[in-house]
Amino acid sequence: MSYFVYILECNDGSLYTGITKDLTKRLDEHNTKDSGAKYTKARRPVKLIYEETSENRSTASKREYEIKKLSRLKKLQLIKS
Repeated sequence: MSYFVYILECNDGSLYTGITKDLTKRLDEHNTKDSGAKYTKARRPVKLIYEETSENRSTASKREYEIKKLSRLKKLQLIKS
């Protein structure tokens, strides 16, 4: 099963990066449920602004880590590309 690496834009303009198997479900969790990330709960609503597919959890986690290390400017450039 594929994994997704995604970036959300929070209500305060900040960016959040994560991974999931089910992007629709996870976005709903971030916006409406207690199972969403603590970071996004305080910054609702959030919207999906970037996604990419990974073959497995390992590659998705590595890619998530790479993206999280990027500056905000580099993340925005990734989103536009």
